[in-house]
Amino acid sequence: MRIQARHVCITLSIAILILISANLCIGTVHIPLRNIISVLTGGTTGKESWDFIILQSRIPSTLTAILAGLSLSASGLILQTAFNNPLAGPDILGINGGAGLGVAVVMMLLGGISTGSITLGGSMSVITGAFLGAMAVMGIILLLSARLNSPVMLLIAGIMVSYLTSAIISLLNFFSTAEGVHSYMMWGMGNFGGVTLSQIPVYGITTIAGLSIAICLTKALNAMLLGQYYAENLGINIKRTRTLLLISTGIMVATTTAFCGPVSFIGLAVPHIARLLLNNGNHRSLMPVCLLAGAATALLCNTISILPGNRGLIPLNAVTPAIGAPVILYVLIKGKQNIRQ
Repeated sequence: MRIQARHVCITLSIAILILISANLCIGTVHIPLRNIISVLTGGTTGKESWDFIILQSRIPSTLTAILAGLSLSASGLILQTAFNNPLAGPDILGINGGAGLGVAVVMMLLGGISTGSITLGGSMSVITGAFLGAMAVMGIILLLSARLNSPVMLLIAGIMVSYLTSAIISLLNFFSTAEGVHSYMMWGMGNFGGVTLSQIPVYGITTIAGLSIAICLTKALNAMLLGQYYAENLGINIKRTRTLLLISTGIMVATTTAFCGPVSFIGLAVPHIARLLLNNGNHRSLMPVCLLAGAATALLCNTISILPGNRGLIPLNAVTPAIGAPVILYVLIKGKQNIRQ
């Protein structure tokens, strides 16, 4: 890894530590830092309510934000490279739409769950429905990838699948009860706070599995930057590599969407943030910077969403576009200027 990349990684790591502290300290209930440190080191605060908030709310939401940032940023980088499209994101293949359809079936067709539950995003029925829906779409995309050699055609097929799932969700919305529609709308806002501490190991292991595949394919990703034919001349099996990349993306996006809802813009914007920080397209240095930037961005969004304090939480998908959209606009404007030059 180059010296510049190391400096960027160190800076992002420090930022992550600061943001973790902010996530643990900020909330509707003020808990002194010394009490939080006491709980983290195996002690107690002396108040059961504070122990519960730290162990069952703040620590899980902080870990969830980190895992979601890692998953979505890696998925975005993979898809942008594999499809040679700077605007490709985790939702481009319809995986988010499949997860949304699974949740819509659970909430609006099978009776759903209570809208007043604070663990709406963490309900096992919702998680199971989202994961099965996302993996079903992932299966369709994998079947299509075996028949479609062009990445552009596969991209269009993914968009069409996304439109199809949206149409079915709209029909379910039309025939559902007001409570079911409201539950689905709340899930669609995204939430890092719905995962329990007991669910974190499952989320973490699945995320690591998807990331492991992606990291092992960094050499292939570098070759794909130079074009399909050049990569094939280097001995890269494009079809097999694309399949593995889709599986990696599918695992990470499906799991994150199942646990956190459809989190927008992080997967689309963070790879561009990493490229701007490095000014380098080598995935051996770009991948770790992208992962760290993703974790930092997700933690920052989670911190902003809990800032109102006693007034409640800002929906996560109201925060992520405020950070991601300016990055994408900057990339588009810069790209246009480069073309003119």
